[in-house]
Amino acid sequence: QVQLVESGGGLVQTGTSLRLSCATSGFYFSDYAMAWFRQAPGQERVFVGRIGGNGERMFASDARFRVSRDNARGTAYLQLNSLKPEDTAVYYCAAMTPHYLVRTATSSYSYWGQGTQVTVSS
Repeated sequence: QVQLVESGGGLVQTGTSLRLSCATSGFYFSDYAMAWFRQAPGQERVFVGRIGGNGERMFASDARFRVSRDNARGTAYLQLNSLKPEDTAVYYCAAMTPHYLVRTATSSYSYWGQGTQVTVSS
């Protein structure tokens, strides 16, 4: 059974940092690219960042964000720095294969977590 479980969200103040985690099981982790998306109330789910199966081709939609992974732990991470109120959203991790394809569309990703709420107060 495939599972992706996000954690690390919360209520923080403007300018602070958070690291979100996505613990996975049920599939061969290093065969999958991992990505993060976010969805604010009333808006579409949008791409935040991704990383290849071997840690290659990491990129994010904002220079304040960084995606990483630990294949030994089957866990992906999203580092969020200098947070702003407009970063408030539910953050989701997602997985797709093959891991070397670079995709930013939600439709490209097969597996999804349930999301973790990040709220940034001004």
